[in-house]
Amino acid sequence: MVRQREFDVDIALDAAMQIFWEKGFEATSLSDLTSRMGIQRPSIYSAFGDKKELFEAALRKYTNYHSSNIRAKLQNRSSVKEGFRTLFEGIVEEGYSESCNRGCFCINTMVELAPHDEKFEILTREHQMYLSAIFQEAIERGVRSGELETDMNAKALAQTLVVSLIGLTVMMKSRPERSFIDNSVEIILLLLK
Repeated sequence: MVRQREFDVDIALDAAMQIFWEKGFEATSLSDLTSRMGIQRPSIYSAFGDKKELFEAALRKYTNYHSSNIRAKLQNRSSVKEGFRTLFEGIVEEGYSESCNRGCFCINTMVELAPHDEKFEILTREHQMYLSAIFQEAIERGVRSGELETDMNAKALAQTLVVSLIGLTVMMKSRPERSFIDNSVEIILLLLK
């Protein structure tokens, strides 16, 4: 007879995601994971596999949440320009208000693991492409409504905005002078003509 799990897998995975997000893959120990998740090593291995498989599951959970959150921010505004402004200014506000600036878990993974692990190179690139598709949908909606100019290349602009978002998120980890970031965001948003 199969034993029932004595813990909530989603809650445990969320706890793993939080510690990986704070510390990264390499710096997170199994002791950190068991402590934060509230379960023992055999339960981790049984439910998730090894540390790398657990990290992958946590990253997938994060990217689903992150893309849904970004899509909602862009769709819940009548103005496409305002949606992008809210998104970019929100990143800035979070970066300056958090006592521990974790940045984006996916971007952190892109920097830490993607250069030498093909699986995470692919996973992080897929998330970038998905964000680009979300941005492109919003831009095309703005073109259809007449808010944005009709002669723009929506795909190229979406990709440029993703690169800008990634760059901004990485820069925010060092908390540069606020005016440096605010001026940069204003220029980024001028691309939405």
